[in-house]
Amino acid sequence: MITHSYLTREAKAFVKRINGPDEIVRVVPGYPPGKVAQCYQLYTAFEEKPDSLGCILFDEQGYWIYDGDLLSIEEQEQLANFIINYVERL
Repeated sequence: MITHSYLTREAKAFVKRINGPDEIVRVVPGYPPGKVAQCYQLYTAFEEKPDSLGCILFDEQGYWIYDGDLLSIEEQEQLANFIINYVERL
């Protein structure tokens, strides 16, 4: 079994939107359902009642899948890369 450690606490990611204005997305680590190794909930960042944008699920091998229908493939890839490459600022 391969374990990966990505983003461990809430963070904000800049997403270059394909069909609309660019956006800041709040990425929140969540509890994984079933056989998923890690789950990240995605929300609009600066609204009092944030809208859910879906979630990105990672399996034990590090493969990911987007669960939602609001983000394009390019936008999903941007967020997955943000999660995988996140480095905590000291």
